[in-house]
Amino acid sequence: MTMIKLNVHEAKTHLSRYLKRLEEDGEVIVLCRRNVPIAEIRPIPAKRREPRPIGLWKGQFEVGPEFFEPLPEDILRAFEGEDIDE
Repeated sequence: MTMIKLNVHEAKTHLSRYLKRLEEDGEVIVLCRRNVPIAEIRPIPAKRREPRPIGLWKGQFEVGPEFFEPLPEDILRAFEGEDIDE
């Protein structure tokens, strides 16, 4: 991954040029103030074109009946923010 280091003035002057490089090549822009990095601009990953397949793990594991049993009291208290050592 290539990084483009830009001072704020240069970025304001030629932002569209650098954004094009970001889109096409996946480069990262590091914005600087007086050569000190302050932020990064990264490309957003492409949106999935196909829906995510359902059931990828079908048949790979089994959920036992204990999964549906109530949780123990100490775990329920922990979820509610109570001290579990009480």
